[in-house]
Formats: sequence, C-alpha cells, structure tokens
Amino acid sequence: MGRRDVEAYGLEEGGTPVELPDGVLVLTAGVDTQDNRMEYEVVGHGHFGETWGIEKGIVMGRPDDPATWAKLDEVLFNRVFRFADGLGLPVSLTFVDQAGHFSGEVRLACHDRIRKKVFAIMGSKDHNAPYTKPPKEQKIMIKEQYIGTCWMYEIGVDAGKQRIMDNLRVQTPGPNYCHFPHRDDYGSSYFAGLLSERLEYDASKKQPWVWKKIPGHERNEALDCRNYAMAAFKALPKDLDAIDRQLKAMRGQCPPVAVAKPPAVPAVPRARTKKVRSGLGKNYDDW
Repeated sequence: MGRRDVEAYGLEEGGTPVELPDGVLVLTAGVDTQDNRMEYEVVGHGHFGETWGIEKGIVMGRPDDPATWAKLDEVLFNRVFRFADGLGLPVSLTFVDQAGHFSGEVRLACHDRIRKKVFAIMGSKDHNAPYTKPPKEQKIMIKEQYIGTCWMYEIGVDAGKQRIMDNLRVQTPGPNYCHFPHRDDYGSSYFAGLLSERLEYDASKKQPWVWKKIPGHERNEALDCRNYAMAAFKALPKDLDAIDRQLKAMRGQCPPVAVAKPPAVPAVPRARTKKVRSGLGKNYDDW
C-alpha cells in the first residue's frame, strides 16, 4: 500500500481540510498505551463495512500522568469532528488498551470517563476468541492498593487483524473498502505500522497460525489502534439506516453547527471506586 491509496477528503471554504467525508455515519477510536505516550486513531464507519481513516495522533506523556489524559480529553474524548457543511459527530465509543505497566491507572482513567464512552480493553490470548464479548467488571489496583472496579472489554485481536487485512485487499470503494486521507498523519510510517504483521505457520505452537511482525516493521501501533477502533464499532449497537436518516434530516432542518447524537451504548452499572475523580461534563447524559 502506497501513497496512491490515499485521497483528498475535500476542503472547506477557507481551505481547511475536511475532517469527515460524506459516507461516514459513526466514529469510533482505538488508543494504544505505551510507557511514554498514547497513540490513537479515529475511524469513520459507513454502510456495509466501508471505513475512513479520520485522524491518527500521538499524545506524549506517561499513562499515570493526569495531564496525559487531559490532553486526550481535548484531542479525542471531548472532540466533535465535522463535515464540510459544519454538521458534527463525536466519537461514539473508544477502546483503550490497558496492557503494560500502567493497567491500574488506565482502568481508573477509563472508569472516570465512562460517560464519555471510554472503556479499557484487554486482548485475548485465545486465537479463536470472538472479536468482542460483553464487558466484565474488573478490579482497579494501583501500587498494590485496591481502588475499585471498572468495566473492561476483552477482544479477539487475532480475529480483528484478519478482518483488517481482508478489508485492505478490497480495491473498489464500497463494501469493506478502507479510505485514507492524503495527510501527514497517514504517511509512510502509518502504513508501515498498519502492515507490520502477517499470519505465519509455526509448528512449535499449539495453535500453529500466529501473527508475527514482519522484519523491518518494528512499530505496530497503527495496526493496534485500527484493531481497537474496529472492535469498538463491532461492540456498538447501531442502526446505520436510522443514523443516515437523522443526518439527512439535520442537514435539512438544523443550523450548520448541529451535532448529531451518537448511537446509544449498552447501559452498564457505574463501576465502583473508593475515590471517583470524574469531572464529567453534560454532553453525554444519555448514558
């Protein structure tokens, strides 16, 4: 995949690149957690599995630093992305990888942002695991201290990788086609990461078909972010026909600054913490 596969989504009247191209109905995001940064991708979804890369970004900072999460609030969780006519969509559901050295801090931060539809996730080690399962309540432990609980999804990362690779092989815009914008955040390094792994046969493994990094492709964060965003869409209850009708109605009846209501997420009880640091706003009262 090269630069010939990227496209211009269009320009607003002032020359600013359009954030959301026509066809996008729902936004989800995936966040990959590293010790010194958080990488994310926002993916737009349309009918019949057609997707659009909306934004790939990096927030520098440790996952246990509140400033890192405050920046994610600004660039992702509280953000509204807009079409050329000004109509906006928020991110309907975000999956954040909680693996690594800061799992407790990630779980707590996601707990605090449950009304923003932000959930911690863990990748299943089972090759045959389904892409998504209903969320389960998990303990939040920080420095061996019990803080409370949060809701966490387990996802079948292998199933997701196969789906992504299958979709990338589609050559004609339409069902399952992947669109990417002609922008710096979707440059060669992004695609090197997106195509960083392949399925190989390893006779020494109980399950011999395993995903392995391709030599020379050491960074796979782009693939992980896309995987988590696609899993979030799979877990999200949605009626795309109804959303499409709502957007068309708003374009005919609402001012350009309108924001479409995202699809509802399954209601889950508020998980418990000893000290809840929510600071939640009023934009997601439908939870």
